Amino acid sequence: AEDLIRLTARYTVARMLERDDFKKRFSENKPIAIHEFIYPLLQAYDSVAIKADVELGGSDQRFNLLIGRDIQREYGIEKPQVAILLPLLVGTDGVRKMSKSYGNYIGITEPPEEMFGKLMSIPDELMWDYWKFLTDLTEEEIEKMKEDVEKGILHPMDVKKELAMYIVERFHSKEDAVKAKEHFEKVHSKRELPENIPEPEIIISSEEKKIPLYELVYKLGFASSKSEARRLIKSGAVKINGEKFTDFNFEVDLSKEFVLQVGKRKFARIKPENIKIG
Repeated sequence: AEDLIRLTARYTVARMLERDDFKKRFSENKPIAIHEFIYPLLQAYDSVAIKADVELGGSDQRFNLLIGRDIQREYGIEKPQVAILLPLLVGTDGVRKMSKSYGNYIGITEPPEEMFGKLMSIPDELMWDYWKFLTDLTEEEIEKMKEDVEKGILHPMDVKKELAMYIVERFHSKEDAVKAKEHFEKVHSKRELPENIPEPEIIISSEEKKIPLYELVYKLGFASSKSEARRLIKSGAVKINGEKFTDFNFEVDLSKEFVLQVGKRKFARIKPENIKIG
């Protein structure tokens, strides 16, 4: 506690309010919690503790990294760290930075088909940033592609497929990238069902082998919660044998075989023999 008080004594509220977010909320009489002031100071003290000479961060971390320099000086470090800021990668929603908490991320350990499909879902304008930040192409090569798209020489869909191939190959393999592309074209372009649809075992409590649609979506792991499953169904993202269902309380008959689809990339083949009573 004593060390924390010493640390907080080395910075002022006035300096904290220089941060755009804090300044805006203060001027609008919106609350700012004490821990929000303490967090950047603790992060800054890390730079003191390890005597950092360089710190990397996203462009949204500029304020925190500069506090690190100030606090290093306060603790007698004559040559404070150099702050290197990197641009933020916008997520698949095309609006906010890529983040797991926003649900707009592409995981580097995701299956090739999932990774390819997510990359294909990004807005066309956003793919140029992906080319710039995630590939080894030069700015000249990227600009040439962009010009060819604008002139109609290249189709943006083909350029995005090439991007998806590049990234999937980087994290998996060339063979996986080719298969992922074929899977995408089969499911999304030709509207066919993918091969090797998972046939999961499902445990239910009712001997009637009927279950509400939202519960089935949740049990299959296609939604992180039952409320999310209801939301997905209500938004029209759930299909049974290609037919869209929006009633989340619809009783699904598990005594018959069918294919359940959630969104564009999640499929499950439900078979009566895989239904267990438990």
